[in-house]
Amino acid sequence: MPGQTPSTRGTRTRSILSRRDFLAAAGAGALTLTAGRWLWAAPDAGGRRPNIIVILADDLGYADVGYQGCKDISTPHIDSIAAGGVRFTDGYVSCPVCSPTRAGLMTGRYQNRFGHEFNTGPAPEALTEHVGLPVEETTIADVMKSAGYATGVIGKWHLGIHPKYHPFRRGFDEFFGFLAGSHSYFQPLQPKWSPVQRGNEPVNEKAYLTDAFTREAVDFIGRHKEKPFFLYLPYNAPHTPMQAPPKYLKRFASIEDAKRRTYAAMVSGVDDGVGAVLSALKDNGLREDTLVIFLSDNGGPPKANASRNDPLSGGKSSAFEGGIRVPFAMQWPGRITPGSVYREPVISLDILPTAAAAAGAKLPAQRPVDGVNILPYVTGAAAGAPHEILFWRRGKDIAVRKGRWKLRSFREKFLLHDLSADLAEKTDLSAQHPEVFRELREALARWESEMAPPRWIPVTRNAPATSPAGARPARAR
Repeated sequence: MPGQTPSTRGTRTRSILSRRDFLAAAGAGALTLTAGRWLWAAPDAGGRRPNIIVILADDLGYADVGYQGCKDISTPHIDSIAAGGVRFTDGYVSCPVCSPTRAGLMTGRYQNRFGHEFNTGPAPEALTEHVGLPVEETTIADVMKSAGYATGVIGKWHLGIHPKYHPFRRGFDEFFGFLAGSHSYFQPLQPKWSPVQRGNEPVNEKAYLTDAFTREAVDFIGRHKEKPFFLYLPYNAPHTPMQAPPKYLKRFASIEDAKRRTYAAMVSGVDDGVGAVLSALKDNGLREDTLVIFLSDNGGPPKANASRNDPLSGGKSSAFEGGIRVPFAMQWPGRITPGSVYREPVISLDILPTAAAAAGAKLPAQRPVDGVNILPYVTGAAAGAPHEILFWRRGKDIAVRKGRWKLRSFREKFLLHDLSADLAEKTDLSAQHPEVFRELREALARWESEMAPPRWIPVTRNAPATSPAGARPARAR
């Protein structure tokens, strides 16, 4: 129950479950994690439900954290999440750009199911009433709030600027950040249509924006330490504009490339923020009571911010691995074995059902999620892979992954790659394996038949920025 300390938790007993009993228990919230294993337990009479923190970086390169092998940017605090829990070698997001990924993360559903296929864009287009995460969809904040959690979002929203899409209307109790897709780190009141704000009120924030988000996150943790909370912390760094204060820049004076140096400073600011959040958990006696998840919203865009996605090809906005495979790590001290490495594909859609399972919250019945509770898999309680197959679609950027095989669109045709031997996606094997190619094309066709058309189309020079509400614009192929 909220407000109880770890010492008041009920006694847990071990039992061996059949698969049927395991699934039934999971659905009833009657499985408990201890020492990295799923155990059968009666509901705890006095135990505290875990806090959940989701930290999202923006446009972070796959190769730009220490635990992924980065040499020129030190990220000790982000690395500590992987070291203290599990890192996912094949961690994906559901889209290679910002807003659709967030829509998928918020709902646990392929965002294509409800037409959130593209970014919401800048004003005035983004101010249109139908451009945003549909209000009919249940969010992770709705799920956690229904379970009695305090809920807060601090950072970049990018799920609709119109008042109907405000975080307060999507299950969040608190909001500090901005509603658009990007923002200056030093001019809080610009642009006027999407200033930094607390709740609904603009804030003339004096601190570097990354630091301001960290400050607010630490404060949120301290204020809510007596009851379970869900904190969504989507930093906008290291997304453009490329801006960093001297205190971070001086750490990377040895990096000659100016853009890479600024990028490194911005990543370092996020890493400091992660460290402050983890320290706040420890200082408030919440470390073992908190599930922390860290990931990026898509692959890095090397030309825009000098990020790196090695050894992957491509980057943000593409269906290459470099656009959709991201740094992804999770820790829950005492529950997930430190230093674990999980090599089966997982996806950001899994965050909602994983958080709900940890909290004993009910999943939305009317709109079933596509994600999977991955806790049993990373602890070894469940065998096999969480997903048989995964899909991506953003206009012409389409991909399917099943096991080691990946089908990917490229210049009006599809290519087939064996990721186990060709992670950089250089060799097309569609002619050598026509049966696999055909199987994945057929699976894609079935999946697309279940998806909705885009609710709006992106801004281009030769097309309107938005389509009328309810319209079903054609997708270019």
